Amino acid sequence: MSQIASSILTTPENRDKNIIRLKHTLAVMNKVILGKEQTLRLALTCLIARGHLLIEDQPGVGKTTLAHLLARVLGLDFQRIQFTSDMLPADILGVSVYDQNSASFKFHPGPVFSQLVLADEVNRATPKAQSALLEAMEEYQVTTEGETHPLPSPFFVIATQNPSNQIGTFQLPESQLDRFLMRLEMGYPDEAHEKELLRGKDRREILKELNATLAPTQLLTLQQAVQQVHVSDSLIDYLQKILHFTRHSPFYRKGLSPRAGIAILRCAQAWALLDQRDHLLPEDIQAILPATTNHRLQPSTEFSALAPDEVVSHLLTVPLD
Repeated sequence: MSQIASSILTTPENRDKNIIRLKHTLAVMNKVILGKEQTLRLALTCLIARGHLLIEDQPGVGKTTLAHLLARVLGLDFQRIQFTSDMLPADILGVSVYDQNSASFKFHPGPVFSQLVLADEVNRATPKAQSALLEAMEEYQVTTEGETHPLPSPFFVIATQNPSNQIGTFQLPESQLDRFLMRLEMGYPDEAHEKELLRGKDRREILKELNATLAPTQLLTLQQAVQQVHVSDSLIDYLQKILHFTRHSPFYRKGLSPRAGIAILRCAQAWALLDQRDHLLPEDIQAILPATTNHRLQPSTEFSALAPDEVVSHLLTVPLD
């Protein structure tokens, strides 16, 4: 598969065709979830950058619909896991059951063995259940009872969570938050788009009628194309200034890690690819910066009253030179 994908990527014509399909995919998504062009583009950027996505917002604003939509248009196998307070890790990963015929234990894969997994209301589960996703998200494999089982490719986790001030939630630990490439908020639709939603067809019915606009193999080649987007030394220096700023600024409890820097760079390359460019611009980094850092940065005690968008907005003031 990797040899085929590499041969396709060496042909600019084939790469451009896949990017056109990707832009068409984004256009289809905008017809289902109305008035959220920036959010949908960020979500698609996250997936072609090989990342997992966290969506945090009030119930009923389209978080689950977005996950279903991405699975549909990308032609991915899909499983939804509804997280609850009594959930166990085995409910996610799977369990070994004794087979009398073979006189041995046979592993029965859990719902995590799918190309796109929706971890719905992930902060409703206890930390023990939440941690069952850690190895899967980082290593793309599951180890249970001493055996390691590879996950399908591509593999994504889209987790939704309700605001932490709601009853019955368990805050995700920082180690797990860092596994998510992006964190997005859906927000309420504006008046015009909400009226269109109220008058229009049920979104679930529209989803059923959608066909895949990208095949998983095409998605894999686009993921490899992201790595080919050229990054100049000056933009590496700019990114390092942003990382350095977070580590020494009084605004933050602690700065961004090297892994966060890699995440920012990868997302910026994916954002540039969506614009059909083979090189990175400063605007690409700035466009994805809030979504890739708002769950990684915490305000210091002195600035704890800052709103989440204010915490991140300081990064956009870092000078280019």
